[in-house]
Amino acid sequence: MDTTKQIVPVNELSTEGRVAFYKKTYTHLAMAVLLFIIVEWAFFQSETIVNFAFSMTQGWRWLLMLGGFMLATSYAERLAHSTHNINQQYLGLLVYVIAEAFIFIPLIGIAMMVSSESGANILNQAALLTLSLFTGLSAIVLITKKEFSFLKSALTIGFFIAIGLIVAGMLFGFNLGLWFSAGMVILASGTILYQTSNIVHKYSEDQYVGASLGLFASLMLLFWYILSILSRFSGD
Repeated sequence: MDTTKQIVPVNELSTEGRVAFYKKTYTHLAMAVLLFIIVEWAFFQSETIVNFAFSMTQGWRWLLMLGGFMLATSYAERLAHSTHNINQQYLGLLVYVIAEAFIFIPLIGIAMMVSSESGANILNQAALLTLSLFTGLSAIVLITKKEFSFLKSALTIGFFIAIGLIVAGMLFGFNLGLWFSAGMVILASGTILYQTSNIVHKYSEDQYVGASLGLFASLMLLFWYILSILSRFSGD
């Protein structure tokens, strides 16, 4: 007798089943954001960790840090998306949240310093703008049920170009500037549409943890570049 659990795509579930999946996914996304805040706070309690993170932004070390983050991302996504083992999915999400919290240390540290000098609460502003844009883009997909899988190729090319520009900027010492950050906000917005579309059309009912990881990655990418833009304007 075959006892293998049948995999049912979300778009083939009943209305109640789809709603339950969406609730689980966005609940886990909220948990990931809360965990990110807690881990980030814990990192900033250690001067050693903060100094080490800032030291990794110098020269070729930043490329090493980005490489380590990409490896951690690949490992986390493999755990979250390549297995139906819920414990491994949670491990993947945990690994990714910690990796995000660490790579954010220098940017958040700079934003805090700029905020103390300018009097503007840049972190709260960036968080509010990010949440508003994320909510609006997600609502477009969830309400219209439009499929955005066609964005995959363009997003892949865009990310390769972005990585190439980042590496070139580090090697040749030029600043990518405001327009690059603005372009990355657009790219991050595209990934939110794509990931939300995957939730509606791609995932199976037991992959809500992996689905939340995809959304969290897109959300943090958007937050990174919105925070970068606000920090640049407030620091001028």
